[in-house]
Amino acid sequence: MGSFDIILQALDLVLTPEVLLTALLAGAFGLFVGAMPGLTATMATALLVPLTFFMDPIPALAAIVAASGMAIFAGDIPGALLRIPGTPASAAYVEDSYRLTMRGRMNEALGVNLIVSCIGGLIGIAVLVIAAPMLAEFALRFTSYEYFWLATMGLSCAIFVASSDPLKAAIALLLGLALATVGLDPTTGVPRFTFGQTNLLAGIEFIPAMIGLFALAEVMRGMIRLHGGTAPINMPKNPGPLFKGVGGIIRRHPTNVVRGSLMGVLIGALPGAGADIAAWMSYAVSKKFSKTPEKYGTGHVEGLVDASAGNNAAIGGSWIPALVFGIPGDSVTAIVIGVLYMKGMNPGPTVFLQNPQLIYAVFIIFVLTTLMMVPLGWGAVKLAKQALRVPSRVLLPIIMSLCIVGAFAMTNSVFGIVIMLGMGVTGWILEENGVPVAPIILGLVLGPMFERMFMTSMIKSNGDLLAFFERPIAAGLGICVLLIWTVSIVKALRKRRAPVAVVAELEAEDTSPPA
Repeated sequence: MGSFDIILQALDLVLTPEVLLTALLAGAFGLFVGAMPGLTATMATALLVPLTFFMDPIPALAAIVAASGMAIFAGDIPGALLRIPGTPASAAYVEDSYRLTMRGRMNEALGVNLIVSCIGGLIGIAVLVIAAPMLAEFALRFTSYEYFWLATMGLSCAIFVASSDPLKAAIALLLGLALATVGLDPTTGVPRFTFGQTNLLAGIEFIPAMIGLFALAEVMRGMIRLHGGTAPINMPKNPGPLFKGVGGIIRRHPTNVVRGSLMGVLIGALPGAGADIAAWMSYAVSKKFSKTPEKYGTGHVEGLVDASAGNNAAIGGSWIPALVFGIPGDSVTAIVIGVLYMKGMNPGPTVFLQNPQLIYAVFIIFVLTTLMMVPLGWGAVKLAKQALRVPSRVLLPIIMSLCIVGAFAMTNSVFGIVIMLGMGVTGWILEENGVPVAPIILGLVLGPMFERMFMTSMIKSNGDLLAFFERPIAAGLGICVLLIWTVSIVKALRKRRAPVAVVAELEAEDTSPPA
């Protein structure tokens, strides 16, 4: 059977009313879940699994693909409107989105997010179709040494993302890493920093923490403005069409779109990485190579282009190891593998030989659902804009209610709400003193992986640190990380010496005798 015949069979499987309607409804559901603070793409996918029991394989996969992709984009909507990232993948660039909205450029921020998310998703699908076996084979070469350096590189992003004060960003990152050590030790299983609380044995969930640091802290600031005599911040009007000016932005930054998409695919193809890390690393790399890095975090659209492309391209990338080797690329594809087995489509190299039409059907579903993101996303943004008209005294209690629901849903216990409240107060205190809170989330997300891979590597090498550089890929990643640190430290020292030199010259001029 030729490739053309296989594609025709796949089109017959996909282009049916049942599959298209399922994808449309699942996409709308994914948009709703992703826009709710704390409800992630993983949760949107997990909630659909019971329904897939009663579906044929193709509609079931269409539901999961549509819901996960839409949820990743939808997390950008509350980030731009309320400075509350809907999903962890949106936390990297939430400051820029919100600042743009406060300057009356919400349409520009969300328009760029939507169109670039679509482009990044399509590039991710193209790489998935063309290079799936090759990239999956590359991903399988990663051991604990390579993952340690990958996590280290990801943690370094927190310092680069900080626009004004890297030292305060480093303090926030260390706080996040400290919080990530709460719970059971990954190597010995001994409880750490639990203070006898059984609820802390599982560690501090980063979703309730994220809701507290961003959403609850923002609610507290709003309440203080309402009751403290301070005039509330008036949200500027955002008139005009959603996509006005987006084409010009993309034409000015084509390199950013391609770079973010390719980074997203590569990071997504690594088991356990996913869209969250892809967004952070794409944003950090964008800032590193930008001609105006000082504008990042102040409402700069360039970082949105890279990060939006990266987190959506990572979705296609995460399916590469899932389809080719049956290894989940992230939490969403871990659920997908279970659905594939349930439907008799055992993932692995043989699925490309035994059921190629089903694999091509999955690829076509990816393309359709990614294109569907544009009209559905446009409708979601139009509805979300109505939230700007709601008075703060009404909006703040609604946001608080959603925060409580999101925190409870992730842990299924009241303790999630306690974490949210504690982190909310902490986030408010830190931001009042100029300390960014985004690095805390990065530390909570990557901290467990960083520690687990380091301890595993040390056990395998009997404590030999040179083992981290013995494998070619690990050595390459390690050298890159060390070079990045060295360059950053040298630049920081030069910046500190420059003002001292200027002051010394001025003092010398003042003390020199007149001619």
